[in-house]
Order: sequence, then structure tokens, then C-alpha cells
Amino acid sequence: MIKFSFVCACVSFLALCATSPAQALGMCGKRADFVKALNDKYQESGKALAIAGQVNLVEVFASKAGTWTILVTTPEGKTCIIAAGNSWEDLPPSKNLTSL
Repeated sequence: MIKFSFVCACVSFLALCATSPAQALGMCGKRADFVKALNDKYQESGKALAIAGQVNLVEVFASKAGTWTILVTTPEGKTCIIAAGNSWEDLPPSKNLTSL
């Protein structure tokens, strides 16, 4: 539940911002490079995606080992890491999130 809430909070925050907070972190580059590195180094693959602020693509990558990363890609093609961590857990599709 904490992980899902964190993802929702990140997406909501990005929707309110004109620019991604990750741009200030300097962890930005080409999307293809990030996707390859996440797969090669951490065995992370895409788990979810959304549109934030009507223009930014938000993607969640996670591995079976529990590592996870959230990327944001702008319409100009700039991709930034906005968050990463450990202990990712997939929820069952039938889980009722309103009852947690």
C-alpha cells in the first residue's frame, strides 16, 4: 500500500507541476538509455505508465528482486529519474485499494 500511495503521490505532484522535479536533480538523459540500463543492471521492466500534466509520460519500472524506478519523459524527449527504491510489491489485480 505504501508503494502504491507513493506512486500516486508522485503522479499527482507531477500533474501540478509544469516541469519535472527530476530535471533539477540532474538525473536526465535519453529514455532508451535509461530503459536499457534499468534492464541490464537491475532487471527492471515496465509495470505502469500514465500521463501527468497532460504532457509528461510517467513510467514505473520494477524487478522481481524488488528494486523500482520512476521515470518522467517530457514532450521534448528528455527523460529523468524522479524516484527509485527497494521493496516493490505487485498487488493482485482483484485487490480493492479503497479498503486498505
